[in-house]
Amino acid sequence: MAQDAGRSGVQENGSLVSQDGALHSFDLHAPDGANKRKRIIGRGQGSGRGTTAGKGNKGQKARSGGKTYVGFEGGQMPLYRRLAHRGFSNYPFKKTFQVVNLCEIDKRYSEGETVDESSLYRKGLIKGNMKGSSFRASYPVKILGNGDLTKKLIFKLEHVSGSAKEKIQKTGGEWVSNG
Repeated sequence: MAQDAGRSGVQENGSLVSQDGALHSFDLHAPDGANKRKRIIGRGQGSGRGTTAGKGNKGQKARSGGKTYVGFEGGQMPLYRRLAHRGFSNYPFKKTFQVVNLCEIDKRYSEGETVDESSLYRKGLIKGNMKGSSFRASYPVKILGNGDLTKKLIFKLEHVSGSAKEKIQKTGGEWVSNG
């Protein structure tokens, strides 16, 4: 330890520790077992993974190129081919809207305000993402005519039902399509 007199301190395991007890960063290493060697197969009997190379004895999966596809049932007619597939499903093509009724708008807006997607989001009527000053709705918004509208409002939305348009015009409000 005489040659270590200039250093601040040395522990038994060889890591340097300063006077305040902090471990130096140059002694960092991965924990035991974190880095494993890649297992090399098919390199002779002495390697421990020779002969069948860990694939067992014979069979389709022991052969080169012996893969099966998803749904393969060993040569039996697979389920997806046994069941009939008829008709048409509109599910992948359906259009989903976030619906807001006029009665909800009437409760939360005051006279002369503008109703658009970002203001609907701030008032908690629709869902979406606000990034900085820009807003993007999760789904398109549609205004329906359920309930009564008593205030003059300006609607800047693309989808408004026919009954909602009538009620907006009755109160003196206006609807501007931004689509």
